[in-house]
Amino acid sequence: MIAHNIIKGNSHIDERGKLNFFNDFNLKEVVRMYEISPSSIKNVRGWQGHGKEHKWFYCSAGSFTVYLAPLPYFYNDSEKEHHVKEFNLSSNSPSVLHITGGYATAFKAKEENSRLLVFSNFSVEESVADDFRFSLNEWPINNNLKTLP
Repeated sequence: MIAHNIIKGNSHIDERGKLNFFNDFNLKEVVRMYEISPSSIKNVRGWQGHGKEHKWFYCSAGSFTVYLAPLPYFYNDSEKEHHVKEFNLSSNSPSVLHITGGYATAFKAKEENSRLLVFSNFSVEESVADDFRFSLNEWPINNNLKTLP
């Protein structure tokens, strides 16, 4: 199972401004989107996962670190071993991070006024029925950070 995939974007800049584009991001599966604007770079949002739902993350302003870990319900304990992967998304380097079902994510803004667009292939009702939440201590990132639900 592929847990993640980076879809590289590109930019075009001219006298009119900057255009970011993602010609390889197929939106056929996407049924909804939302934007997250953290109140502080000290906050970590997570851990939240889904058994089947896919998510795509795009940083439209600033930068984020996105953390990825396998859900313990889908892997045996020997595979869990705190296999946290870290991805850095920045509005200066356009890319979309695709996360499949079976994984939990947490994320943290690295700059004030950062914004993260999230695309999903599940409706809100489907997502709630497929939702798994954990404390930040489940897969420790940094003990000095504040956890938000």
